[in-house]
Amino acid sequence: MAQKKTITVEQYASAARRPKIQTDTLIGLGLNKLNRRSTLEDTPSVRGMINRIPHLVRIVGEA
Repeated sequence: MAQKKTITVEQYASAARRPKIQTDTLIGLGLNKLNRRSTLEDTPSVRGMINRIPHLVRIVGEA
């Protein structure tokens, strides 16, 4: 079986004073504090969430 691709994202900026939708997106990605990392399945929905908040998160690794 083929392995599912994963992506690791890191929060590098604070969600303070951001709209609620951006904070909710961070929580949906499994992030809520600075320098936290989350490894997620690389799907179009996850990529879309990352693209909505590029000023708060960065892609650390892809596998």
